[in-house]
Parts: sequence; C-alpha cells; structure tokens
Amino acid sequence: MQSSPLRNRLLLVAAAALFSTGGAAIKAASFTAWQVASFRSAVAAAALLLVVPESRRAWSWRIAPVGAAYAATLILFVLSTRLTTAANAIFLQSTAPLYLLLLGPWLLHEPIRRSDIGYMAALAAGLSLFALGGQRALATAPNPHAGNMLALGSGLAWALTLAGLRWLSRRKAGSAGMAAVTAGNLMAFLAALPLALPVASARPSGVALILYLGIFQIGLAYWCVTRAVRHVTAFEATTTLLLEPVLNPVWTWLVHGERPGAWPLAGGAVILSATLINAWRQKPARAERWLKVTR
Repeated sequence: MQSSPLRNRLLLVAAAALFSTGGAAIKAASFTAWQVASFRSAVAAAALLLVVPESRRAWSWRIAPVGAAYAATLILFVLSTRLTTAANAIFLQSTAPLYLLLLGPWLLHEPIRRSDIGYMAALAAGLSLFALGGQRALATAPNPHAGNMLALGSGLAWALTLAGLRWLSRRKAGSAGMAAVTAGNLMAFLAALPLALPVASARPSGVALILYLGIFQIGLAYWCVTRAVRHVTAFEATTTLLLEPVLNPVWTWLVHGERPGAWPLAGGAVILSATLINAWRQKPARAERWLKVTR
C-alpha cells in the first residue's frame, strides 16, 4: 500500500513535538537529575526494543562506542536542562554540526568544503551570543553557567554520536544506527544509576513523567521518525525536525513560566537559521546520506 505523504509529514511533526517536550518534563519531574537521566533511559530502551524492530537488529561491538557517545548526550542534556534554561540547553546542543564539521576530516575523512566555512562562522557567531549579557539564576535554572557548559558538552557528545552513526552506516545495514541508540539508552541507565540511588521517595506524578519521557518523548518519537524518513525528502525531514528546538522553550515557558534571556534567544535564532539555510543548500544525495544516519 502506498504511503500517504500527509501521514508521513504528520509523523515528523509529531516526532518533533514529542522530542521538544523533554525540557519541560525533565524540569517537572520530582526526581533528581541523575535519577531522571537513569530511569528515563531505562524506560526508553525498553520502549524502543518493544516497538521499533530495527532496535533489535545488527548488534555488534561496533555499536558500543557510538552508544557510549549517545549515552553521554542523554545524560549531559538532562543535567544541563536542570541547571540552565531549556532554551539554552537545546540551543547549545544544536551546535553539534559545528563540532561535526571540525571532526569530519579526522574521524570520517570528509574534508571541510568552502561552503561549510560560512555555516561554521554562523554557528560560532550564534554560540558567542550566549556569552553576552549576564544570565541570572532562576528557580528552574539555578546554575546557568554550569548548565551551559554541560549543554556544550552535550552538543559535542551528539556530534560524536552523529559521526559514529555515519561510520556505522558505511559498514552495516541501517538498523545498526537504531541498535546504537538503544544501546546508548541502556548505557545511560547503567552509568547514571549509581548516582541515582537510593531513591528516597517516588511521587506518582514523578513516576508518570519518567514513563512519559521514556515511552513517548524518546520511544514513540523515534518510532515516528523511523517510519516517516523512508518516504520524505531529506530537506523536508530536516526542516520539520527543527521544530524541536523551537518548541522546547515554548513548552517550558507555558509549564514553568521560564523566560530565557534575550541574548540566548538571539543566539538560538542564529543557530537555527544557519542550520535551515545549510540544509536548503545541501546537495540532495549528501543530505539523504546525512538524514539516514542522524535519526
């Protein structure tokens, strides 16, 4: 049966919307940051293994380093989200393409093209805006400086994850990437568990949020992506998924009243605009290869 274009577009929108709720839900959970990082990934791994067939295929030693990089991404994102604003956490993680371009010649033997230099400069300019203007602590962002540093680390870890996924795509079937994502969630669960225990108390609302984060914000979102990207162009998928960093601060503002500073918002706008323009300029063949390994 032929796939419906509208259905696939709606699946991508749903995935972006689900991904984007992470900031608000992570801040709302009554558990500590380490507990959220550990338990969310445990539930996510179980959900992926149950609902995404690709997650159960192509397991080998090659997925271990990629899974480790993704585990670091997951943990650092949760820790940064609890310390800084959701906008800062997601925008700074979105600088991953800058690191990937710099690491490309070394890790993937992919040279930096002349057209990439402008994109890198735009990302660096957006990143520099986060340093302008003091960032005051908020109830939902008690240590913005530390949170921003962790968010930068999350961006670097995500860049290493993307490089690893691309490396896997050259040696295995596409399901190896989803196996690495699942392994990364298992590694994040185990790595954060020692600092997550003991659990002093578990409110029903906190448990419900952990289940939501694992099953829906990660598990269902990845299911939507894996179904949709088979039938849409790389550019359309890439631009639709940019809804995630756009909506993430919106949900956090609506739920927690968290208002990010003007300079971080400006920096985020520059980063997202540069990414959108770069996606539009990508050659179709290269963009298709990129999309197949990024989600």
